Amino acid sequence: MREVTFKEALAVWIRIGFLSFGGPAGQIALMHQIIVDEKKWLDEPRFLHALNYCMLLPGPEAQQLATYVGWLLHGVKGGVVAGVLFILPGAIAIFALSWLYVSLGDVAVVEGVFFGLKAAVLAIVVQAMIRIGRRALKGKLMLALAVAGFMALFVFGLPFPLVVLSAAIIGYTAARRTTTPGSTQSEPASSTEPVVRVGTRRAALVCLLLWLLTLGGLLVLLGPDNVFSQIAVFFSKMATVTFGGAYAVLAYVAQQGVENFGWLQPGEMLEGLGLAETTPGPLILVTQFVGFLAAYREAGIEPSLLYASLGACLTLWVTFLPCFLWIFAGAPYVEKLRANKALSAALAAVTAVVVGVIANLALWFAVNALFTEHFRITTFGMDMSLPVPQSVDLAMAVLSAVAFILVFRLRMGVLSLLGILATLGALWVFWTAWV
Repeated sequence: MREVTFKEALAVWIRIGFLSFGGPAGQIALMHQIIVDEKKWLDEPRFLHALNYCMLLPGPEAQQLATYVGWLLHGVKGGVVAGVLFILPGAIAIFALSWLYVSLGDVAVVEGVFFGLKAAVLAIVVQAMIRIGRRALKGKLMLALAVAGFMALFVFGLPFPLVVLSAAIIGYTAARRTTTPGSTQSEPASSTEPVVRVGTRRAALVCLLLWLLTLGGLLVLLGPDNVFSQIAVFFSKMATVTFGGAYAVLAYVAQQGVENFGWLQPGEMLEGLGLAETTPGPLILVTQFVGFLAAYREAGIEPSLLYASLGACLTLWVTFLPCFLWIFAGAPYVEKLRANKALSAALAAVTAVVVGVIANLALWFAVNALFTEHFRITTFGMDMSLPVPQSVDLAMAVLSAVAFILVFRLRMGVLSLLGILATLGALWVFWTAWV
């Protein structure tokens, strides 16, 4: 690892922040291209080493990878700068688009654009499920975990954290049982020595205290029923269980935000995801849109852009502050964690069940986007929502078919897909208004 000046690194992190489109796969590929191939700051094993550690953590792995590499290069200062700059461009864009959404949402062209984005997002989510499935579902156990994850969420409505934790325990236990006495459990000691950066433990403690003070302060000052307290508690919980990236947790966020808190409508979650897909940064920034709408509508007063802005900022704070905590708390010992075969097996199991989670997300989105009426089944321990076939939205079905053709037949990129579908949606709304 060669010496890199902080000024040189700063310019690269700004560049990555503005170019980080395409979800975690595209973002990780971008960082690999710049950091490993172009700049040669890290070699391939070191980069993959860091990536494997970040995959073990809850939260957006690409943002945490940037934080880790920044920490590796310039300590705590480098980690904070790299992590913040990875988020900042997309956060500003989502913030501006959220303002436009609530300010101009009744305008036909805006409604049409978001109508088209829903169809595009359906295709994108299915594509993500297939890509992850091809990498993760190797062997009967992994396939069984994926199916079990889908059934647990869609059919029985079990809590998302419980599903993820159960998968991790199964993977860890299976690895321990298949390990024979005397087998190698770790890599050579020379490759597992902790990396030391001054102030890292102190930084982890500061992140933890800020997180706890935010939660405790809001609960004490505003009470548990206030929307800001609810945002802080809910997204803090989410920050601890978001294994597998944004797609894996969006079903959990959407179902809770729509069905439990009533912060937004099912279609609005799709629209928010469409906004996040059009902007740089991690897709989990869609939570900023959710927090914006939650505070806008539920603050106990008339809809307020000031309250909405505070809700969006609070959501960002409690969602991403833990990401820095995980990196600063564990990065010095990443080699030891990576060498542990049982932990690696637990990660593989979580990745497998994530495929089932994404399948649940895709089906939940499809049911709510393509059909206007639904009925619920709550017998024999089941708790699932199914569509009324006669309530199908034909226009949405046609746009979704176009989106799937563009994605799977023509292999169109995300930005081009969203642009075309947004245009088609706007044209559809104008045409229906004309006739």
